[in-house]
Amino acid sequence: MDNVLGIGSRVRHPAFGDGVVISADVAAYRVCFITYGIKLVGKEYSAWEIIERIPADEKVSFSEAERSLIKILKTWSDITEVVPLGDKWRNGVMILKPDDAGLKPKEIPIETFFHKIIMVRDRLRVMEQRVNASDLHDEDKINLQQYITRIYGSLTTFNVLFKNKEDQFIGEKSD
Repeated sequence: MDNVLGIGSRVRHPAFGDGVVISADVAAYRVCFITYGIKLVGKEYSAWEIIERIPADEKVSFSEAERSLIKILKTWSDITEVVPLGDKWRNGVMILKPDDAGLKPKEIPIETFFHKIIMVRDRLRVMEQRVNASDLHDEDKINLQQYITRIYGSLTTFNVLFKNKEDQFIGEKSD
C-alpha cells in the first residue's frame, strides 16, 4: 500500500485545515490539526490534500516527531513569533506602588511584563482563528470578532512597549 501515510505526514483537510498525522491504526489516522486539535480520519478518506507524505514504514522516534510538530507549528502559526521590546525599555523595571505606605511596592522586570502581554495577544489571535474556523452562525462570528477587536483596543495602552509599530495592538477604528 504505497498511498498509506506515515507518522509526520502533513495534510490539509477541507474542513479541519492543516494537520499532521500523529498515529495510525487499522482503519484511521489520528491527525493533529492546528485549529481543531486531534481528530480521527478514515484511511479511505481522499478529499484532503497531502502536503508532505512520509512513508508508513519509516520509523520515527518521539523526538523526531516532536521536532517535526514544532517546525510545523512555527510554520503554520504565529504563536512562536518573536516580538521585540522597545529599546528604551530594555532592562527596565515596572514598579507597582500601593497608596498604603505600609505596603511594599512590587517590582517586575519590563521584559517579563511584556512577555505576558505578548502571550495575551497570541492567545487572542488563536481565539480569533478558532472563531473564524468554527461552525458558528455568521452573526455570532461577527459579534465575537467585534468583541475581540474591542479587547485589542483595550490593550492599545501597552503599544508604548513595542519596538515595531506593526506588532502593536489595533482596536476599532473611528470614522
